[in-house]
Amino acid sequence: MPSVLGKLVCVTGAGGFIASWLVKLLLEKGYTVRGTVRNPDDPKNSHLRELEGAKERLILCRADLNDYGSIREAINGCDGVFHTASPVTDDPEQMVEPAVNGAKNVIRAAAEAKVCRLVLTSSIGAVYMDPNRDPEQAVDESCWSDLEFCKNTKNWYCYGKAVSEQAAWDMANELGVDMVVINPVLVLGPLLQPTVNASVLHILKYLTGSAKTYANSIQGYVHVKDVALAQILLFETPSASGRYLCVESVIHRAEVVEVLAKFFPEYPIPTKCSDEKNPRKKPYKFSNQKLRELGLEFTPVKQCLYDTVKSLQEKGHIPIPKQNDEPEPEPVHIQS
Repeated sequence: MPSVLGKLVCVTGAGGFIASWLVKLLLEKGYTVRGTVRNPDDPKNSHLRELEGAKERLILCRADLNDYGSIREAINGCDGVFHTASPVTDDPEQMVEPAVNGAKNVIRAAAEAKVCRLVLTSSIGAVYMDPNRDPEQAVDESCWSDLEFCKNTKNWYCYGKAVSEQAAWDMANELGVDMVVINPVLVLGPLLQPTVNASVLHILKYLTGSAKTYANSIQGYVHVKDVALAQILLFETPSASGRYLCVESVIHRAEVVEVLAKFFPEYPIPTKCSDEKNPRKKPYKFSNQKLRELGLEFTPVKQCLYDTVKSLQEKGHIPIPKQNDEPEPEPVHIQS
C-alpha cells in the first residue's frame, strides 16, 4: 500500500474498547483520523486526545448512527471507513434496528463519499450460533448464525449481529462499496478507555469475588491489539475480501480461571464449576487461516488474560496486591 501520510480515515464509535486501539494504531502509522463519538466534550473520550499524534491528526466529531446527515459529514472526504460502532445489549429493540440502520447509514455515506474501502466490525455472534452445525466441522467464514435459533433462545445479541451484517452486505453490494468484514470473538487486553467494557467485565468478575463459581461453557478469545491490527491489515490489503474470523483460542472457563489463578493467586478466583452434573463442554474447532495468510500473528490467550488483569490494576479497577511478583507469561505461543 502506498504511503499513508495524508490519508484520512473515519472510525465510528471511536471511544470504544476496540476502536480506541484502532485509533491509536492508525495515528501511530501516520493516518489522519476522524473519529465519531456522541459527544466530543465528554470526559470519557479524553483518552483519545492523549494518544500519540492526536493533537495533529485526530478530529473528534459529533455523530449519531441514526442521523444520516451527521454520518455523511464525518465520512465525506475520507479515503476509508472503519465501522466499529454498534449497540451491545440483549434488548431486541435497542439492538437490532439501531445496528441495522447504523450500518446502512455508514455504507450509504461511504458510497456517496466514494471511499476506497469500508472495514465493518461484526462479531462471532453472526457466525457460530447454529445448533445444526456438525461439531467436528471447523467454524469458519462460511458459517452464519441461525436466525430462528437465535430468536427462539432470545439471543438478541447474536441475532442483531447476524441481521445487521447481512443487511450491510446487501447494501454494500447494491451500492458497489468495497467492504470487508472482521468477525472477532470475545476481545480482551489492556483498556485505553477509563471505563470497563462488557468483554473485560467477563474477567473482572473472577477477580473481585463477585463470581463464586465458573460456568460450564466455552469461549473464543482474541487480544484487542490483534483485532485493531487485523482491521488495518484488511484496509491496507487490496486483495482482502469477504469475512475474516478473528480468534486466537477457544477454551473452557475452567482453563480461564486456571490461568488467572496461576498468574494472580492473590485474588479470590473461583475453583468450582456451577454445573458439575453435565460433562464438560468441548471447545468448537475454528479456522483463523484467512487472517494468518495475510500475516497476522495472534497473541496467545494466556498473554491476553495477563494483559487484561495488569490493565485493570493500572486503571484502579482492582486493588494491586502488596507483593505483586506474579510470573509474567512467556511471550511465545504456549500450548494450552
